This record gives sequence, C-alpha cells and structure tokens, in this order.
Amino acid sequence: MTEAALAIDAEGLTKTYGRFCAVDGVDLCVPAGRVYSLLGTNGAGKTTTVRMLSTLTRPDSGTARIFGHDVVRRGGTVRSLIGVTGQYASVDEDLTAAENLTIFARLVGASGRQARDRAEELLVAFGLSDVAGRPVRQFSGGMRRRLDLSASLVTAPRLLFLDEPTTGLDPRTRLQMWNIVRAMVADGSTVLLTTQYLDEADQLADHIAVMDRGRIVADGTPDELKTRVGDSCVLLRLSDPGLESTATDACRPFTRQPAVIDEPGRVTVPMADLEHLPELLIALRDRGVGLQSVNVVRPTLDEVFFALTGGAGNEAAA
Repeated sequence: MTEAALAIDAEGLTKTYGRFCAVDGVDLCVPAGRVYSLLGTNGAGKTTTVRMLSTLTRPDSGTARIFGHDVVRRGGTVRSLIGVTGQYASVDEDLTAAENLTIFARLVGASGRQARDRAEELLVAFGLSDVAGRPVRQFSGGMRRRLDLSASLVTAPRLLFLDEPTTGLDPRTRLQMWNIVRAMVADGSTVLLTTQYLDEADQLADHIAVMDRGRIVADGTPDELKTRVGDSCVLLRLSDPGLESTATDACRPFTRQPAVIDEPGRVTVPMADLEHLPELLIALRDRGVGLQSVNVVRPTLDEVFFALTGGAGNEAAA
C-alpha cells in the first residue's frame, strides 16, 4: 500500500517510564477511511500509543507517520490533520456548549462568523442544539462526551483519535456515539479507536489490534481473530429426535471434531469451514433427517480476547 493511502504508518514505537515499558515495539498500518481499533485492558498501552501518534508524547524509539508526515519532525503538520478526543472532557464547564465550540473554532483561525456557523453546524449534527445555551456543568455524561467529540471535529480532521470515548456511558448514548462514528467514516474520515469494550470493537472496527502489556499480540479483522480461536458451531434442531445418530453420522465428513448430541433432538456440529454447510444440509436431507431449525454460532470477540491475553491486564499505565 502506498504511503499516501495510509492514515497511520508506525514501526517499532516504544515508550518507557523509568524501568516500566508502557509501549514495546508497536507496529501499526492503518489505511485511510477505516475504523481501526486498539483493544486492551487498562494498562495495555493504548493511550500511550495514541499520545505518541498524536504528537502529545515523544517516542523513545521507532517511527510514526500520519498521512506520510513524521510525528516528531513534522508535528505541526500532523496536528493540522488530526483531532483527538481523550478519556476526559476537554471543554470548559463554565461556558455554554455554543461558546465552547465557538472558542475552539476561533483558536484554529476561523472568523467570528465562521466560528459561530461551525459551532451551530456541529451542535445540530450531535443533537445538542436544544441545549446550546446551557452551561456544560449542567450536562449529563453522555452530552459532555458528544460535545467533546464535536469539539475535536471543529477542523474536520482527516484522522480522529478516539481514546475510550464511551467509557461510563449508558447503552442508548453509546449507540448514539457509534452512529456518529459510522457517519464520520462514511464521510471519508479515518478513526483510530481505543476501547476496553469488546462489543464496541466488534461493532465499529474494520480491523482490530489486541494490545497486552505494551505489545500487539494479534491483529486482523474481527472475523479473522474469531477464526483463530476455534471452529464455528452449527446447531441443528431435529424434527425427529430418534434420528440423532443418523445425523451425527451424516455430519462426519464435514467436521474435524465429532458432532455432539447436546440434548434430545439437538446436535452441535463444529465446522472449521462454513462453506461446506450447504453440502452438510444436503447430506442430512438425503439421509432422511428433517430439521426444525439451523443456527450458526461463531466464536465471540470475548473468547478471542481472553485466549490472547489470559484476561489479565497490567494496571501500571495506560
């Protein structure tokens, strides 16, 4: 992939604090126009990685380029291309939502009229126009996060870093945030998302890197990572429970592990390759095995995460 097609190109990023290595030789290759997720527990190194990529922390070693620009040597250019939403709100609680956004726009060079227009546009987009004149200290947690995200978009950045943007939000507000992220990517933005929430990475990310103790221990699409853990399972509910043995025999050519009779009338079939599912169903039909239902169950991202990390995180640093 050409350098111009990459939003992030990092090699060997390392950051230590005293004797503690927070990030240990991280490589990242993020194509433009995607949602890329860094998934890990507290202390895995996600936030430190984001801080290096966004020019907030200088790497001890390694290189990183944002749209081809080195984060150390071309920091000013990089900052003009990115937006950052951290774990904590960066807005002023004593100002109104509109005032916060207007000030952010003025700080990046917009005229008074341009700043007000941009603030109004963002307030509408994030569903905050009804509370535009209310002091931020009166906002709920979800409203603050939406305002914080809108502030990071004042300059319409090509790359947005979202560092655990939905931590502590209720399910409805989390869903709203997910929809906002999807809309941004549909408009051409690139998003690097760090999260502890497995479902969030599964819902949003085109590609996931699992971090553990400062290192990337696995990466791939959600489906690729799930495949690494184990086979999918096909759950068969038989019309006639008396044909369980016939069903398991018919399944044998399509499985690496034997089909299992879970309960009367239900057979679980481990399958490494679901492309053979139609053939399996034809084989069952040919053996006279009728089916009430067929369900496919794939490994979950939870299973992937615990298999790769053991479920333990290093709490010393983020």
